[in-house]
Amino acid sequence: MTAQLDGTARQRIAVVGGGPAAHRLVEALLARRDEVRVTVFAEEPWAPYDRVALSRRFTDPEDALPLGPLPQGDARLQVRTGCQVTGFDPVARTLTTSDPTGDVSTVPWDELVLATGSDAARPSIPGAEDMIVYRTIDDVDRLRGQVAALAGRLGRAPRAAVIGGGLLGLEAAGGLRVLGAEVTVVHSRPWVMNAQLDEFGGRTLNRLLDGQGYVLRLGERPTALEPTPEGSVLRFGSGGDLEVDLVVAATGITPRDELGAGVLERGARGGFAIDDTCATSAPHIWAIGEVASFRDECMGLVAPANTMAEVVADRLCGGTGTFPGFDTAAKLKLSGVDVASFGDGFARSPGALEVVYADPTGGVYQKLVVSEDARTLLGGIFVGDASPYPSLRPLLGRDLPGEAGAFLSAAGGGSPVDVDLPDEAQICSCRDVTAGALRQAVCEGCPDLGALKACTGVGTQCGSCLPAAQKVMERQMAELGMEVSTALCEHFALSRSEMFEAVRSTRLTTFSQIISRFGTPADPQTNLGCDLCKPVVASVLATLHGDYILGADRGGLQDTNDRALANMQKDGTYSVVPRIPAGEITPDKLAVIAEVARDYGLYTKITGAQRIDLFGARLEQLPAIWARLVAAGFESGQAYGKALRNVKSCVGSTWCRFGVQDSVAMAITLEERYRGLRSPHKMKFGVSGCARECAEARGKDIGVIATSEGWNMYVGGNGGATPAHAQLLAKDLDDETLLRYIDRYVVYYIRTAERLQRTARWMEELPGGLDHVYDVVVEDSLGIAEDLEQVVAEHLLSYRDEWAATLEDPERLRRFRGFVNAPEEPTGHDGQDGQDGPPVVAGPRIPLRGGL
Repeated sequence: MTAQLDGTARQRIAVVGGGPAAHRLVEALLARRDEVRVTVFAEEPWAPYDRVALSRRFTDPEDALPLGPLPQGDARLQVRTGCQVTGFDPVARTLTTSDPTGDVSTVPWDELVLATGSDAARPSIPGAEDMIVYRTIDDVDRLRGQVAALAGRLGRAPRAAVIGGGLLGLEAAGGLRVLGAEVTVVHSRPWVMNAQLDEFGGRTLNRLLDGQGYVLRLGERPTALEPTPEGSVLRFGSGGDLEVDLVVAATGITPRDELGAGVLERGARGGFAIDDTCATSAPHIWAIGEVASFRDECMGLVAPANTMAEVVADRLCGGTGTFPGFDTAAKLKLSGVDVASFGDGFARSPGALEVVYADPTGGVYQKLVVSEDARTLLGGIFVGDASPYPSLRPLLGRDLPGEAGAFLSAAGGGSPVDVDLPDEAQICSCRDVTAGALRQAVCEGCPDLGALKACTGVGTQCGSCLPAAQKVMERQMAELGMEVSTALCEHFALSRSEMFEAVRSTRLTTFSQIISRFGTPADPQTNLGCDLCKPVVASVLATLHGDYILGADRGGLQDTNDRALANMQKDGTYSVVPRIPAGEITPDKLAVIAEVARDYGLYTKITGAQRIDLFGARLEQLPAIWARLVAAGFESGQAYGKALRNVKSCVGSTWCRFGVQDSVAMAITLEERYRGLRSPHKMKFGVSGCARECAEARGKDIGVIATSEGWNMYVGGNGGATPAHAQLLAKDLDDETLLRYIDRYVVYYIRTAERLQRTARWMEELPGGLDHVYDVVVEDSLGIAEDLEQVVAEHLLSYRDEWAATLEDPERLRRFRGFVNAPEEPTGHDGQDGQDGPPVVAGPRIPLRGGL
């Protein structure tokens, strides 16, 4: 079937399909050939978009899921969206199209590439036509609209069933949970993701999903979907029928090969049969992506689709590339669930050995498959903790640089992120980028991740390879004697601390001003920022100006939690955390929290931060919940922010017979002084009333411990994965001096620390460490103490609770609608229950657990 081409002729190449495979093909062709004319016929009205990231559309309906811009105004390229190809003639080399207006045209071609993709399969049962599928942007938007309409009509969370427990099915289930639906996953096998996971891994994932509130119906196939007066019922042969409000089918793919019916040879399971050059049975016709059947198999994964596109581009340019077969590596994109598999995870290779760490109660399963001599990596499966995956994936088929068990992070091993990979090791499977290509790009002038992405395409699709790519880049830079860049990201050459000083000195107030002044790209269309720089700029602006964090153009800069002024949980709902300074609370306020939790069906938990978390609130419920809390005198606890989280306190001298100072009063003073002050990372304080240290102050960023003479001040402590004890900075301080020193320390940290750097790491990397901090804070060696204190003084004057400010402005409340066309929810702004308050709509119920 191979058609060898003349790579020098000016060719008209027609590409039928507008998905990721077509996009990659066009990129590769335009990068390699000048004498070519490419026309893309895309049936959907959208420009090619990233189907791998489809689940993002659930949380952001405005996300167009861009794959990256194709050249604008390039005479070699024409993209016709909303244009359907209805047939082609392989002899005359023409195809027939129909545009949205009904006009029919005939287009000549020299080479035809079929990238028509696939449709979502539906189960062959009565009523399947009433199921929604999960495959396109339109499908996600349809799901959003249906869930919204059902919730409004029913007055409760819609009951959804997802048929299929594979990658797409679980992504659809996660999206439905984000939208507020109760979800049952129906899967014909005993464990989900059975194509990627062995039994132990699959059953571990079952437990994780069950713990998150998903209902799993496993080992069963539905027999019919029937309408009922209340909704629908999903029938099962074994009984136990399931009442549902909507059903999503995600049982696999059906190649869209109808265009070549009777003309091209098909695979045993459908799709256009191709050889290892991706050529079909007809000359000058190629097939790539999900519609291409290689050795009688079609596959809905992006990496092999991109590889096929590269092979065809190479062949159309006179090359000799061949398709090596399917790369089945996969990583699940589901909030709160970490799953990945690659290579021979099922240990089917002769003599294969399995190195396993399993903790079923902890929900962690890690397995490496190695050759019989335990040297060569053949594959792996990770559930619950997939942190080794990005580093191990490039080592597939190569000797491990150590014992296999050392690479299982859950077993106490590390991740081989600094392994000196051979040049041919594949780092990015989506774009087929090797370690050698990255090193060459660094040598040719790509000394930062943004430039590396632009030069090689690494990390521009699913992004899972970026940690490994960055390590390769930094290692190569070090070998060349180059300084490793501290740039914030590809859009800013400044570090976070340099960014702070630049914005402070220029007094800029918006992201657009800042990126225009300090951004690196010359093309203004690329000056949109990214997920690294936008939250940093938002934090800097909030610290310097104290304005409403979601005001002006700052709302779009925030990450998910700050945009919602709440922490998103693993099931897509949010937690509500009122501020309770020092854990001191009145019975009346306790009663309000209890009423809110009861009325909205929220799970409550007293945390180690001496606060009460309320879990399970949907996005649209947050304003109504906070209206009641604000009316009762609460304010945001900012558990979502990079700011002061809390000040932990013992009861101190007020009640304890050992207390020598009033630790509660001091803790309240500190929390009310520094609340809302944005910082590079979260901060936690602790105040203990005596040396017995019941508040664990030395495990905090700032710890205050009472003495008979005053207060000892400790700095630079934290818990977490790399705990650090705080170090004594000054002792026996009176109240006023203590506050002055904390002012100076906090603001100096905010000004000079880097992105997401805790105080412990910041002090470790400061030249001079603790001694330098002492000189600046206590001795005022830089002469800036008054300036540092003034920042806190101005913050105290400008501070306004974020939720109180949000509730006062109807425009600000609009961002908390679950859907664009959702009705406005009454907020009960007067704080009264009853007609003016919110409807009692229960969120996801999380049962109280008994003892272990």
